[in-house]
Amino acid sequence: MSLEASLEAVPRAKGGLPGIGHALRLLRDPLGMLRSLHTEGPLVRLDIGTMPTVVATSPEAVNDVMTRHARSFRKGRMFDRVRPLVGNGLANSDGPQHLRNRRLIQPLFYKERLEGYATVMSERAGALADSWSDGQEIDAIEVMGTHCIETLAATLFSAEVGGGAVESVREDLPVIQKAMLRRALAPKAFDGLPVWRAFDRSASRMRSVIHDVITATRAARTEGTDLLSLLLAARDETGAGLTDEEIHDELTTMLFAGTETTASTLAWALYHLGRRPDVERELLAEIETAVGDRPVRFADVARLPAVTRVLDEVIRLHGVVIVMRRTTEPVTIAGYPIPAGTEVLFSLYALHRNPDLYPEPDRFDPDRWLPERVATRPREHVVPFGAGNRKCIGDKYAWMEAAITLATLLPRWQLRPVPGSKPPREATSSMAHPTRVPMVVRRREAG
Repeated sequence: MSLEASLEAVPRAKGGLPGIGHALRLLRDPLGMLRSLHTEGPLVRLDIGTMPTVVATSPEAVNDVMTRHARSFRKGRMFDRVRPLVGNGLANSDGPQHLRNRRLIQPLFYKERLEGYATVMSERAGALADSWSDGQEIDAIEVMGTHCIETLAATLFSAEVGGGAVESVREDLPVIQKAMLRRALAPKAFDGLPVWRAFDRSASRMRSVIHDVITATRAARTEGTDLLSLLLAARDETGAGLTDEEIHDELTTMLFAGTETTASTLAWALYHLGRRPDVERELLAEIETAVGDRPVRFADVARLPAVTRVLDEVIRLHGVVIVMRRTTEPVTIAGYPIPAGTEVLFSLYALHRNPDLYPEPDRFDPDRWLPERVATRPREHVVPFGAGNRKCIGDKYAWMEAAITLATLLPRWQLRPVPGSKPPREATSSMAHPTRVPMVVRRREAG
């Protein structure tokens, strides 16, 4: 039986067209389409061109893919398409390689390492706060993008060899991120089109720069505490380490995973707080009690539950848009038998905007994350960083950076949307990131 025939039982989504399937509907309004699919069933079929894809829309169906039947899946078409561009790091690898490398890399995010990264994050956030002037207008997504890239680079590379890499990452990473999702979903036949030239140029330059930094760091033979030095020193149970190619792929993965998510979250957080002075006042009181007027430290993050609730609500509202997997054997999802070789898609963004799970889903409400309300919410309803053995390995790093940045900026500066500016639009990338967030920066009065 063909794959096409074996998926006949799965209901097709509305709006498909002969020859192109649902591609046009998906291109026109990807976020709106993904959000609407839960009304058509827990599992629905999309045809992207001639490729049949099933979409898990309910929390139970998404949990089937991420945890319950995780062994029956590998990374799907989207990851196959980006592998030549970003390598075969944790986000792309499967099977024994993924397990081995995850075990090697996990210690880089243990508490004792996070404490060191927190110091760098606090210093970078302080430098950003020092750079602003009263009455200045900024684009929060642009500023936070640069801030997160430079902060990650400061923890990723040693100061002695990382300068050129930071500059390349600052210039090239945004170019790649803006086009990555579309490039991944586009047919392979489109790869040579002129529209991808800037993307290809930036990807090539970043690969070359990262290779040079790895070579220079290995040649330096110093025991640094930056992430690259720790990757070079990592050893498995046999005493073997990561090859330069593996380290390159893991660094590239960290750059992609560790910048857009945090930058988008911070920009949205500043925007929402600028429209909710009552929530902002709560955060300011908490920061004053927990931190005072000294730099934010690692231990302070656990004493900032209101800041954490704001970040939880932002990531719920504007989270990961699309994740894809491919079945390696027949599996049942939401009661439907799915054959091996099927592309399966789910959207954490759409899941967390489902009104059946979150009443008034478009409203910014950090109180959703008060402990008494969280206690009644099923675990599979809250998966901002994924779940199971594919859960983001750097989630604590990202959350810590966002919390430290907010706790550093807010006591010194009040940010409000530029008068007359339009609300930010959600753009479709790996995250539902804002297009522009024009804000006015005002110095807070002491006391």
